[in-house]
Amino acid sequence: MKANLEDIAKMAGVSKMTVSRVLRGGTGFSQDTRDRVVKVAEKLGYVPNRLAAAFGADQAGTLVGMCVPRLASGLFGQVLDGVDRALSRLGYQLMIGANNHSAAEEEAWIRQVIAWRPAGLILSGRTHTPGTVDLLRNAAAPVVEIWDLTTSPIDMSVGFSHFDCGAEMGQFLLRRGRRRAGYVGALARADVMGAARLEGFDATLSRAGHPIVAREILHDTPGFYAGYYGLETLLSRQPALDVVYFHNDEMAIGGMAYAQSRGLRVPEDIGIAGWGGMEAASILPRRLTTTVVPTTAIGKAAAEALVARLKGEPGLDVTVVPTRLEPGATG
Repeated sequence: MKANLEDIAKMAGVSKMTVSRVLRGGTGFSQDTRDRVVKVAEKLGYVPNRLAAAFGADQAGTLVGMCVPRLASGLFGQVLDGVDRALSRLGYQLMIGANNHSAAEEEAWIRQVIAWRPAGLILSGRTHTPGTVDLLRNAAAPVVEIWDLTTSPIDMSVGFSHFDCGAEMGQFLLRRGRRRAGYVGALARADVMGAARLEGFDATLSRAGHPIVAREILHDTPGFYAGYYGLETLLSRQPALDVVYFHNDEMAIGGMAYAQSRGLRVPEDIGIAGWGGMEAASILPRRLTTTVVPTTAIGKAAAEALVARLKGEPGLDVTVVPTRLEPGATG
C-alpha cells in the first residue's frame, strides 16, 4: 500500500494538516517539525497525489495556470521553462494555454481554468477584455502579468517596456548614422507588444527628424521566411533604405538571407536589426544587432512573485527585468 498523509502524520506525531502544509512548502511550523515530516515521508516513500492537490482536496490547490500568445514561440518557450522550473521547486504544477494574440481567446481560456480553482494565474501582456478583468478580480487568486510591463497591474507585473526597447534601438541606429529606416513586422492588428516596439522606434526617429520611410507589416506569424519575403516586398517599394528594424530575430535573420541573395552587403549596403536575443543571432558570421530579453529570468521572477503572494510574504507589485541592447555588427 502507498503511504498517505495520515500515515506520515501518525509516524511524525503531527496533524494531517501540518503534514500537508509541510509537503506543500507552507509556513507556520518549526524547522524541527519540517525536518521530521520530510524524513518520515522519505522513509515511507510517499508520492503526492498531484491530481487531488490540483483540485484543492487539501484545501490549498497547487495548480498554476499560465497563458501565452503562442506555444510555438521560442522566446515564450524559455519563459515557460523558467516558470515551470521555479514552480516545481516550490511545489506547484503548471497548466499552459495559448491565446493566439487574442484577448477574447484569453478570456475563454481563463473561464475554463478558473473552474479548476487554480492557486494563481500568470498572463502574458497587459491588454485584457473587461470580462477577463472581472473574472480575475472575482477569483481572488494571485495574478502576475508578464512580458509587457505595466505600472498599474491587476495584481502584480513582471517584465519590461516594449516601447522602450524600440526607442532604444532607434537611438542606437541614429548614433550609427542611419537616416532612412524601414520596418518589417508580423501579426498585423494582433501583436500589441510588437506594435509598441514599433511605436517607440518611430517616435525616437521622428523626434530626430528622420521618421520611418517605409514599413511592411505582414499578417503572417513571425519567422525566417516571413522576414525574407517581408524585406523583399519592402525594398521593392522603397529600395533606398539604409537600415531595417525587424519584428524579431527570426525575421531579421530571414531578412539577412534575402539581402545576401541579392548581393547586398550587411551592414555596408543596408543595416539590419532584430529583437529578442535568440541563440542563433549570436553565431551568425556577423553578430546580429538586437535586443536581448532575459526570458528565463522573467519566468523565474514571475513564479517566485506569485508563490510569495500565496504564502503571504511581502513583495513588489511591479518587478522590472531589464533588457540589453546587443550592438552586434549588422546595424
